[in-house]
Amino acid sequence: MDKEQVLKDLCEAVIEGDDVKAVELSNKAVELGLAPLTVVKEAIQPAMDIVGDRFQEGEAFLPELIVAGDAATASLDVLLEQLSGEDSAAAKKGTVLLGVMFGDNHDIGKNLVQAVLSANGFKVIDLGVNVAPKAFIEAAAKENADIIASSTLITTSLPYQREMIELLKAMGKREDYFVILGGGPVTPEWTQKIGADGYGRDAKDAANLCNKLVSGDYKPGLDEPIIENALKSK
Repeated sequence: MDKEQVLKDLCEAVIEGDDVKAVELSNKAVELGLAPLTVVKEAIQPAMDIVGDRFQEGEAFLPELIVAGDAATASLDVLLEQLSGEDSAAAKKGTVLLGVMFGDNHDIGKNLVQAVLSANGFKVIDLGVNVAPKAFIEAAAKENADIIASSTLITTSLPYQREMIELLKAMGKREDYFVILGGGPVTPEWTQKIGADGYGRDAKDAANLCNKLVSGDYKPGLDEPIIENALKSK
């Protein structure tokens, strides 16, 4: 099996959500001498883009997104272990603190966002679900995060997103971290209303948003949030 075929097959394995095959092919890629970052850019990320596009077009459904994300994560676990210190630093664009807001125990969307952000070269710290505003802030300081990413599928958890931002301001830390939001009841209007830095409709949009924040001339506490909504733009 040549290198090109391995990349092609790995891409297909991630699309199909076959985590066992994804791990096998990732190990094969390492054996063939493929650079981990090359595998991410030429196999894993394209796969996640394809699945994300299919979902937005109504050609794929949430379970397919989840298993693809799991396969991508399994592959990344293999590849990131192979990075040298220098390559590892180059692979990490920034640190994203990811969690589901207090009062919400749904983690499906969060897990997919984690996989896609990892595939885009971000270090992701997963706080899990039901995370209190203060816990986000404490973890951000501990992990030296660049971005705090908060999501929720529960309308009653929305006020805690506002509380987190207000707490950051009260602690004099609002300019230390970008704050981005996502989840079913979250809207661009809500994002702007509470003073967050950005909104992403889905995992792919979240990755685009994080890429813009860390690569552009931005500082936390934007006057106008960056809105990523690929579906709306089509």
